[in-house]
Amino acid sequence: MATRHLYVVRHGAADPFGQLVDTGVRQAHLLGERLARLPIDTVWHSPLSRAAGTARILGEHLPGVVVAEAPELVDHVPHVPSDPPPAWAGFFDGYDAAEAAAGATLAESLTTRFARPADTESHEVLVTHAYQVAWLVRHALGAPPDRWLAMSCGNTGLTAVQFRDGTPPALLVYNDMSHLPEELRWTGFGPGARP
Repeated sequence: MATRHLYVVRHGAADPFGQLVDTGVRQAHLLGERLARLPIDTVWHSPLSRAAGTARILGEHLPGVVVAEAPELVDHVPHVPSDPPPAWAGFFDGYDAAEAAAGATLAESLTTRFARPADTESHEVLVTHAYQVAWLVRHALGAPPDRWLAMSCGNTGLTAVQFRDGTPPALLVYNDMSHLPEELRWTGFGPGARP
């Protein structure tokens, strides 16, 4: 039975303009070293520069592996809840029905393309953004759409999901940062105590 192995990662740390900073470059190289031990077929990335830059660095560690853009991986809000939690109310303030529908369409495209079994055994890396990682995990677990709000991930945190015909998706790891030294972990989160 063919298995589709997805290694979903958030891009490396970036500045407010979306460019990788030195920390993000280091994170991407360390992730590339980790992924080099796997039989990766393709590295797909969001069109945004922070994800494309991370994917290029991963490609340096994966000779001969195709690195290509996938528009479905672009940063977007995948679902606007009908009654947002109070902590998120300001974030969703101003989202109109058209914006919500566009995000839902992109989210559907993302899961339709990547969150399903493949015809042949495959190992694919998806370099994307925190919301898309959360959406794919929520989908794999069959959780309600609003559950993406409670999940986040660190820069270059690794999430692995397997898809096979006839079985539910298997979430193997979520936001694994073991390839990063302590000082490079938990970037992309707000302040607070971390395990």
